[in-house]
Amino acid sequence: MSQARLPDGFAVQVDRRVRVLNQGSALLGGSPTRLLRLAPAAQDMIADGRLKVRDAVTAELARTLLDATVAHPRPAGGPSHRDVTVVIPVRDNVIGLRRLLLGLRGLRVVVVDDGSQTPIRQEDFSGAHCNIEVVRHPQSRGPAAARNTGLAACGTGYVAFMDSDVVPRRGWLEALLGHFCDPTVALVAPRIVGLSQTDHLVARYEAVRSSLDLGQREAPVMPYTSVSYVPSAAIICRTSTLRDIGGFDETMRSGEDVDLCWRLVEAGARLRYEPVAQVAHDHRTELRDWVTRKAFYGGSAAPLSVRHPDKIAPLMISGWALTAWILMAVGSTFGYLASLFVAALTGRRIAKAIQVPDTQVSDVLAVAARSLWSAAMQLASAICRHYWPVALLAALAWRPCRRVVLVAAVVDGVVDWASRRQSADEEARPIGLLTYLLLKRIDDLAYGLGLWYGVVRERNLGPLKPQIRV
Repeated sequence: MSQARLPDGFAVQVDRRVRVLNQGSALLGGSPTRLLRLAPAAQDMIADGRLKVRDAVTAELARTLLDATVAHPRPAGGPSHRDVTVVIPVRDNVIGLRRLLLGLRGLRVVVVDDGSQTPIRQEDFSGAHCNIEVVRHPQSRGPAAARNTGLAACGTGYVAFMDSDVVPRRGWLEALLGHFCDPTVALVAPRIVGLSQTDHLVARYEAVRSSLDLGQREAPVMPYTSVSYVPSAAIICRTSTLRDIGGFDETMRSGEDVDLCWRLVEAGARLRYEPVAQVAHDHRTELRDWVTRKAFYGGSAAPLSVRHPDKIAPLMISGWALTAWILMAVGSTFGYLASLFVAALTGRRIAKAIQVPDTQVSDVLAVAARSLWSAAMQLASAICRHYWPVALLAALAWRPCRRVVLVAAVVDGVVDWASRRQSADEEARPIGLLTYLLLKRIDDLAYGLGLWYGVVRERNLGPLKPQIRV
């Protein structure tokens, strides 16, 4: 699958955040950041930042740019909506199901009733303008099993999975289907935004920082990148590829969507996140339900670590950058001077790594600063999320830890608040910084408690083990 050629007419666009070095001889960017050196012929092909596939050579270059995550696809054409079956797993949510069906006009739909107390009948939707088939599980078997049941009933080349608490926005399907003109793409996901905007504080927080909303930047879906997975609340998959890997893991009650993404990647498939396509989700806003859900998400980390031990690390960081920030956290004059020395050594190593003719000092400084800042944000995020329960106990028991934990909590929250405000859905109501910081700490504490509970239950420390690169 990974060697399939891109079709003629397919185009790629270099990401606007990628730095062009030495008049186009190298590209620096992607996720994770990497340096891509270009031959003179390749430089000419993408002189304007865009490449259109015309032959085998341009197809190979386009594939290289995509796999290096420095460019994004601009598909030409794609499958028809007639090639798609929508599978909706549902349990005791007829109201949400009816609301969703209104947005699926003209599509074939398989509704999988996963043990609802009042059985769902096909006659209940006689007024819907779509072809509906209802399949029932007498007893609840979980969302993964319900999706697999719908997959078995699917007779089309593509299957869209949508939860009963979502509503697609106009143009969602066309924006996603175009990506399948790349024969290696097996899954495409839209951006998940809030369904309704209210003055409720939790609702306003979820509108800008839902666990399902992966932001406004398009991206490939790969472990250890900015988008390492996509939620199964709304995804479209290539039916044959999904069947080849056995569908969803029915033994998992949470995290089955992450597991599916990573198994597809391991099988050589490519996955895309397309935020132009949007699907609205009816977020949980009652405080108790909201906290419970966050802990539920955290509990999936340990089972995922058992299945994918090489993909679940909470922190991937350079040993040099880690040393620099630890020395800075010491707080003494020696610590500050030593951290500056290590930072200088980091810059020197980066300069050697990206050395090309006429390399500018500004490029080296920019890359070094980006590396150190990224490491700082990773550390702050890990302290405030994966290690938050332990960090709180350490801060209470040991005075020197208090400043580190406080700084991490504030910096992580402020930076996250600023970035989320920039990428928030246009209809989202703004939320104040202090309120955001409070709710984020509750969010992270609930997730951390769920994670640690899963670690103890599975007896697996994988979700807590950082990966330190030399």
